[in-house]
Amino acid sequence: MQLIAGNWKMHGRLASVAAIDALVAAGPVPGARLLVCPPATLVARFAEAARGSHVEIGGQDCHAEPEGAFTGDISAPMLADAGATHVILGHSERRAGHGETDAMVRAKAAAAHAAGLIPIICVGETLAERDAGATLEVVGRQLAGSLPAGGPLVVAYEPVWAIGTGRTPTPQQVAEVHAFLAARVPAGTPVLYGGSVKPDNAAWLLALPHVGGALVGGASLTPRDFLAIASAVPAARDAA
Repeated sequence: MQLIAGNWKMHGRLASVAAIDALVAAGPVPGARLLVCPPATLVARFAEAARGSHVEIGGQDCHAEPEGAFTGDISAPMLADAGATHVILGHSERRAGHGETDAMVRAKAAAAHAAGLIPIICVGETLAERDAGATLEVVGRQLAGSLPAGGPLVVAYEPVWAIGTGRTPTPQQVAEVHAFLAARVPAGTPVLYGGSVKPDNAAWLLALPHVGGALVGGASLTPRDFLAIASAVPAARDAA
């Protein structure tokens, strides 16, 4: 099974629950697990709409502490209480825009485990780092510094220069990084690819060795596109 996770980022209102209704109504996709990570304001509503279905709901970040005087933050236990099963951590937008370090991501991942959540730990290089030939050094350092001690997890490789730009690495570039990461995580850990995943490039991305699914940005906002990406999972194509 490949995990197809949607990161809604700062999008969505109460009316957006219709997107979950559409995913639920469409039924399971062979070979794919569907996960939608909306803003914190919608986690409980989405979880309620998806209850008992094949669609899982996750959060986009959590604090390392379970509670306290942290205005504006949300804790892992709060996400779990709202019905989340996963939480995205260390996304490049938080590393760059909020100054999150590997140590901070690791502490959040430990908090996620303590709350019964599965952390999705993001790693990825900038264009300057890619051009300097430092991709494996960068993602290796981020991974080593961000992984918690034990517990189930998901890793997502997101080349920063491909997120929201429409640019996609070559198959050889994706395969190289995924093989590198797969050799450094516990056996069975899904390694997702993220970075402008769309219906028209999902099939070849999901067919690459060591690619265990996708972390989808903008395309996850539209049920039709999200389902098209999920249907590109090899098992789904074989069943068609």
